[in-house]
Amino acid sequence: YCFLFLVFYSIMIYSHYTGYPFPTAPPVDPFAKIRVDDCGKTKGCFRYGKPGCNAETCDYFLSYRRIGADVEFELSADTDGWVAVGFSSDKKMGGDDVMACVHDDNGRVRIQHFYNVGQWAKEIQRNPARDEEGVFENNRVTCRFKRPVYVPREETIVDLHLSWYYLFAWGPAIQGSITRHDIDSPPVSERVVSIYKYEDIFMPSAAYQTFSSPFCLLLIVALTFYLLMGTP
Repeated sequence: YCFLFLVFYSIMIYSHYTGYPFPTAPPVDPFAKIRVDDCGKTKGCFRYGKPGCNAETCDYFLSYRRIGADVEFELSADTDGWVAVGFSSDKKMGGDDVMACVHDDNGRVRIQHFYNVGQWAKEIQRNPARDEEGVFENNRVTCRFKRPVYVPREETIVDLHLSWYYLFAWGPAIQGSITRHDIDSPPVSERVVSIYKYEDIFMPSAAYQTFSSPFCLLLIVALTFYLLMGTP
């Protein structure tokens, strides 16, 4: 032990006088921003919010792409709590495999696995996520993670090579625990999603749905015609 100590001490003295630095841990890479110009080309995307929004301005954003035996997901939402995607056999909440990115009280964003039991999300200890990263900036929770395409048969973890409806949700968190989502009827994909097909799908939020419905447009045209023609 004395010999080892003398060797280590000698290295320290040599490093001090020669200015040779000791090895240091590599710096942690900052969170790479989500690229939306790849949507519909090298990855599939869902955008919910204002027309023309991107990963930093949509109410909710999700992308997916295959990387080898994994699927990489990117999620972002206008919230200080959590953002999630659920994989469902129908368009309703219940019996769904859910991946959520949760902003905790320490400022970290953790990726958690849940299973919807009715209207209640139960956290599952077996978490298929890997290569996890997340950030909370500008009052948004944003994250990126991978999970395997194929998994052993398990009720709470679906095989992503099959097509599923995607449920989109986000909301507040209390002490790192998720609470009820922000809106009563969170958006859901219009049809089942295949990870082998990349699309860029936009869904207008409630504030932009009113004037996009055919009935509303017809009503506006009728009122405009009435005002232009005048009353008898």
